[in-house]
Amino acid sequence: MADPEALGFEHMGLDPRLLQAVADLGWSRPTLIQEKAIPLALEGKDLLARARTGSGKTAAYAVPMLQLLLHRKATGPAVEQAVRGLVLVPTKELARQARTMIQQLAAYCARDIRVADVSAAEDSASQRAVLMEKPDIIVGTPSRILNHLQQDNLILRDSLELLVVDEADLLFSFGFEEELKSLLCHLPRIYQAFLMSATFNEDVQALKELVLHNPVTLKLQESQLPGPDQLKQFQVVCETEEDKFLLLYALLKLSLIRGKSLLFVNTLERGYRLRLFLEQFGIPACVLNGELPLQSRCHIISQFNQGFYDCVIATDTEVLGAPVKGKRRGKGPKRDRASDPEAGVARGIDFHHVCAVLNFDLPPTPEAYIHRAGRTARANNPGMVLTFMLPAEQSHLDTIEELLSGENGTPVLLPYQFRMEEIEGFRYRCRDAMRSVTKQAIREARLKEIKEELLHSERLKTYFEDNPRDLQLLRHDLPLHPAVVKPHLGHVPDYLVPPALRGLVHPHKRRKKVASKKAKVKKARTRNPLRSFRHREESRRPAAAPP
Repeated sequence: MADPEALGFEHMGLDPRLLQAVADLGWSRPTLIQEKAIPLALEGKDLLARARTGSGKTAAYAVPMLQLLLHRKATGPAVEQAVRGLVLVPTKELARQARTMIQQLAAYCARDIRVADVSAAEDSASQRAVLMEKPDIIVGTPSRILNHLQQDNLILRDSLELLVVDEADLLFSFGFEEELKSLLCHLPRIYQAFLMSATFNEDVQALKELVLHNPVTLKLQESQLPGPDQLKQFQVVCETEEDKFLLLYALLKLSLIRGKSLLFVNTLERGYRLRLFLEQFGIPACVLNGELPLQSRCHIISQFNQGFYDCVIATDTEVLGAPVKGKRRGKGPKRDRASDPEAGVARGIDFHHVCAVLNFDLPPTPEAYIHRAGRTARANNPGMVLTFMLPAEQSHLDTIEELLSGENGTPVLLPYQFRMEEIEGFRYRCRDAMRSVTKQAIREARLKEIKEELLHSERLKTYFEDNPRDLQLLRHDLPLHPAVVKPHLGHVPDYLVPPALRGLVHPHKRRKKVASKKAKVKKARTRNPLRSFRHREESRRPAAAPP
């Protein structure tokens, strides 16, 4: 095992091309999971690793995988090109994210290591062509990998050397148990395997028995979430459902929560209800859910990371009705059948610079709380989690806090100090907006957005590939307007602002839009030259004397 004093990547015996890529990513030192896992993986050991969300688990398996493949190609006997590494993830978004990370690490050895993502079901024909070229590493969900194996587009029995199961605690809950067992029948008897997870539960133990051979277990002695100096966690008791909407309106409209925020709800219908409610007050927001095409979901995440949007309303697949263990996907009780069973938001997705996570609806499990809270306070950045709670949900919140506090029993979820009586003046506005958001309006909003996103995703796909700059102009937070919008609600009179906040908040100040270079050039060209013309008085030369 590596010397604990040698914390830098340069002490791990990595290929210089990998070290250069790591430097380009700005990683000066490995995280705790990377420091422990990479040396063990390079020794050829199977790993079962638990580390909190945002701790660098992806690089912890991607770096040794690339190093082992590069070393084999440089020193081993010449063999034909084949698939040597397989990365299994529970969702399409995670597959794209993992592929991107591996490609970034392989930036200086792209000719030697090729990576392919086969998680998107709609690209089967193009995926077949990619698989014929036998990329070194394949990333995908168990169902898509199994589909290619059954169609003989992919053969791993004689070539696979490395298997990674990322977010292992999610695979069974997403209904992949049967697919995973069938998939393992197509693999060789001997291979090196890594199981990466944020939590250890019964599903992870079952996966351990199926996949690993005499593994080293890394159960790092770190809290599941960052400490109180980095992550502030609060709870606020709302007496009624109306109070939750009222408080959220005040927090966002008065800019009491600044920066980018993620709002988590428990159902898709709640997500659109919340978006239409905020639209009434001129507060733009996006809903990220499994009904949208993969390109739209990933584009929303990308633009959120770039700063186009300040607020995203998220519903993760488990909360929307992912099947319980032992049931096939899509065969459970009433659920959003149109939603993509391989789409997930709460777990694993890398949202950049999230200042606050707002649990508008209480998470269904303590693990769901941990994964939601893990979207903020990443990479040593500060963050805040605020959980809205009704009095009837107190016992459920106590269960979550019991898991978070651990053995010392120190309270983690602090009471959020907010005087509801100071925002009573906004209550009539809140009721007015809630009455406008009917079930019919919610159905129309979902249908309208799906139609628009399908149009952008399919018909314009080729156009955006040829004109990538225009893709930046495509926004996902434009008003849906199926509900009657009352313009006066977007204006906040000064007398309604709580006295303690007058002069400190600016509810009418609009967020500055991110303008593209193309828009700036166009604006400069269309400027009226007669209005921008400036006369310069020049000194006249003395007239020449007549001869």
